[in-house]
This record gives sequence, structure tokens and C-alpha cells, in this order.
Amino acid sequence: MKIVQGIKKGKSAFELNSTEKLKEPLVMVFGNRYMLEDASIYKQVSALFPDGHIVFGSTSGEIINEEVQERTIVLTAIAFEKSSFIVRTKNVKDFENNDFDLGQALMKEFPKDDLKYFFLVSEGSTVNGSALIKGFENGKSKNIGLSGGLCGDDDRFEKTLASYNQNPKEGEVVAIAFYGDTLEITSANFGGWTSFGPERIITKSDNNILYELDGKPALDLYKRYLGDKAKELPKSALLYPLSVVTKENEKAIVRTILNIDENNNAMILAGDVPEGSRVQLMMSTVDDIANGARTAAELAMKNRRNIPELAILVSCVGRKLVMDQRTEEEVEEVISVIGDDSVISGFYSYGEMAPFEGQDSCKLHNQTMTLTLFSE
Repeated sequence: MKIVQGIKKGKSAFELNSTEKLKEPLVMVFGNRYMLEDASIYKQVSALFPDGHIVFGSTSGEIINEEVQERTIVLTAIAFEKSSFIVRTKNVKDFENNDFDLGQALMKEFPKDDLKYFFLVSEGSTVNGSALIKGFENGKSKNIGLSGGLCGDDDRFEKTLASYNQNPKEGEVVAIAFYGDTLEITSANFGGWTSFGPERIITKSDNNILYELDGKPALDLYKRYLGDKAKELPKSALLYPLSVVTKENEKAIVRTILNIDENNNAMILAGDVPEGSRVQLMMSTVDDIANGARTAAELAMKNRRNIPELAILVSCVGRKLVMDQRTEEEVEEVISVIGDDSVISGFYSYGEMAPFEGQDSCKLHNQTMTLTLFSE
């Protein structure tokens, strides 16, 4: 595995850390949404990697090695020496917002022989991540891994962009399939948030739209807890996500609010919130989040045979808001576990995709650090 990284700040050209020429690399480009709207951005990257397979995704912050950047574009070009990959895309607009069908159709695009793993870079502002994953996994073998993230747009929640071998655009879901027996890919996630306050029952919801808790308008209750911070919704909701337990003794899934519907007193979340689920508010501290990132790294390294050559980190924008000037500490905690020999790439997202420890099926998470570790 050969890897070249680069960064673009403002209107300057990309600065690469190596002049080595890579053959048909996978080029993962994560960046600020405004910068990705530059009509020449695909042309700029393809000039650096003429035969590259270029995947774009907008972010709420960019990760490159031990640094967390803002208002930049970072790229990581990977040339696999013993394995291969295929990239395919679908757009939510072509499926009438039926994200389950989109996931199912996208999965069918890939040959099954020697298939090892999937990584998704998805539109993040309107997609129901839970439905997307369920559709994708509907045709996927249990032994094939899946992780990834929903694109971000800082804390604006206006729109997100993604694409494959073209300028980034709205609504795109990009799937990367990895093939080859020599590949070792592991993933894990962990949060570090703590539940507080009364537990409530979801009495009315529709997929990822939450209408009522304990028979009362969910948005009214949420605003009451936020107090003055309610004026800053949906941004302020990132500081107080929801713990959702859908079945007795099932692990809690964290959900954050992507948008609010004032007319219907409803909240639109990144993934499903089924009726009958038990819900509590959550909060965290800087130290808890950093420790959570360390735990995620330990879980991802558990039972690995080889030292990872590449680590893709997807962390939540809510974690970044809590950590503020100390955001890089969670990346440093990851590096302290996986080692200095791994190339680090990634972004801050509107949702993270990974299985729970010891499980095969992928879930949509919020407020977690998710790692996907690669070696050949």
C-alpha cells in the first residue's frame, strides 16, 4: 500500500507530501463545503492523479494525521499493491427519498467474488442513514464488513456534497467496495456520552422524524430542556443528543437532530427513532470524549493480525463542538493506540456507520468516534 496525502488551504494549490506517482489510486477528498463548490475542484484533483478514482465528501472538519483542520480540503491517495476496489454511486433524488431502496440498489452494483469490505461516503443533510444501511445490508453477506459516514456542513446544516469522479453535488451516496484476501480491515466505534434526566417513551414517530414523547410534542419538551439555547437550534441540539433504546437490553444508539419542523412540532434526526423506544438526553465532557476515542481505537485494534497502514476516522460534529480548542486530543488518543506508523485521514460528520462490538450488522451512530483500519 502506497499513500500520498495533501492539503489545500484557501485559494492556494494542493500541497502534497510526496511526488511519488501512484497507479490508479483511490483518492479520498474531504473538505469544507464552500471550497468543494468551486467548479474547478475535480479538475484540480484529477490533474494531480489523472488515473485516480476520486471520491469527494463535504465535512464539518477535516482530519489529516494528528491535525484537525477547518476550511480546508485534505486528500489521501491510496494505491493498493495486492488488492483492488470498485466505486459506485446513487442519488437520493432518483429514489423519491426512499433510502432503503437506494441502499438496496447500490449494493446490487457490486460483484460478490473476493468481496471483503464496504466503505460509504453518503449525503448527510436529508438522508435517513438507518434506512440506507438497512437497504444496503439487505443484500450483503454477514461476513462482509461495512462502515463509513454521513457528510457534514460544519454546524450550518444547509446541505452536504459528495461525488465520484466529478464535481461534488447534493444527494449523492458513494460506496467503495474492497476486494482481496490480503486485505485486513477492521472497524469500531465508541462515544463517551452519559444519559441524564427522565426516561421517556417515543409515542409518535415516522422513521427518522420524532413527533411525540410521552404523548407530548417532542420539540416542545426538547426546547424546555435547552432553555435559552433553544434559539440556536438545530446547532445547540448537538450538545444534548438522545440515547435511544429500541428493545429491552439492546445497546443504546445515539441520535442527534439534523433539523426541526416548527409547523409540526417535530425533530428530524439522522436515523430511525421507532415508536415504543426509550429515550433520554445525553451530555459529555472533553475528557469523556477523548477517552471514548481511545476506547474506539482499542476496539478496532482488538484481534488484528497486522499493524494498520491506513486509518480512516469519522467523528461527529457534536464531539467537535464540545471539545472546541481541544478537538485534536481525540485524534491523539487514537494515534496513541494504533501507533505512529498509520496514515490518518478522515472527517467530522453528521453520522457514523459501524457495527457494535461483537456484532456483524452495521448501525448508524451519532456522537461517536468511528475508525476503519486497513492493511495489506
